[in-house]
Amino acid sequence: MSSDSNLVALTRRNLPIAQMRPVYRMGDVEKRLDKLPQREHETLRATYERMLERGPERFQVKPGGLPAMDHLYEDMPNFTEVLDDVRRQLALCHDSRDALEITPMLLLGPPGIGKTHFAREIAHLLGTGMGFISMSSLTAGWVLSGASSQWKGARPGKVFETLVDGAYANPVMVVDEIDKARAEHAYDPLGALYSLLEHDTAGAFTDEFAEVAIDASQLIWVATANDERTIPEPILNRMNVFEVQAPDADAARTISLRLYRGLRAEHDWGQHFDEQPSDAVLERLATMAPREMRRAWMTGFGNARLAGRSTIELADLPDGTARRAPIGFMQ
Repeated sequence: MSSDSNLVALTRRNLPIAQMRPVYRMGDVEKRLDKLPQREHETLRATYERMLERGPERFQVKPGGLPAMDHLYEDMPNFTEVLDDVRRQLALCHDSRDALEITPMLLLGPPGIGKTHFAREIAHLLGTGMGFISMSSLTAGWVLSGASSQWKGARPGKVFETLVDGAYANPVMVVDEIDKARAEHAYDPLGALYSLLEHDTAGAFTDEFAEVAIDASQLIWVATANDERTIPEPILNRMNVFEVQAPDADAARTISLRLYRGLRAEHDWGQHFDEQPSDAVLERLATMAPREMRRAWMTGFGNARLAGRSTIELADLPDGTARRAPIGFMQ
């Protein structure tokens, strides 16, 4: 069989392969629980009891072959370089006993071009779970690593929760808008990443709340940012950095058309609309960022339906130049 034929056969055999991997040691949890004073630290006690009840084994999955990725190249043409890199790394492990290993990646680019959507699609492609942290809405330095149980209202960090409460040992962990992380007093929101992004140290990562080592070495890290200048150099050095551009006109048109078809197909009301939108409407949508396209299509569908039409017209679309007026009292 030729090498090309082998590649096709491997691509078709893409059912996920799963094995079990412990992400913590039961003995460590039992020791910590035994040391807790009675009637104190109820949240911490409940955490340990939950860990003992769930057990330490989690699914460690990888595709059974090179997964079909053509649809991702078509849906996200501006992510071709990133997809190429993911595909190369998948090729290294698909026919071996090695675990799936994806180098941490940072996606740089303007808002609304699909960076977070890309991360979700990668989690779906790999057949694993996903944890999500939006750094722009958080100020606590312990969001990744947890806060000491001595503090009022303390809780475990997102890494611990994703591994302990989830089903997978190797979920995709998305750190959205990492450049927006804000320090709070002496806490560095990104401090935990120095060890989490290193395979060796991540294997015995200790959450400050639970104080039990967990194996975070299999996490697949995807960070997004608009500007790399506020990200510490040691973090950048631990990641593959990709500059993702806004799609060009042809790519934007392709994305908008696929969004139209996808929305129409996934809703029962879609049968009331034309299979293909007009060229004029596609051209209007192609001027928008991918994030805005979906909202614009939904507005267009709704307005056309109210007018009793099966065709979306330019007048049905939102005005791309409009801005929301501030809410307040009239003077």
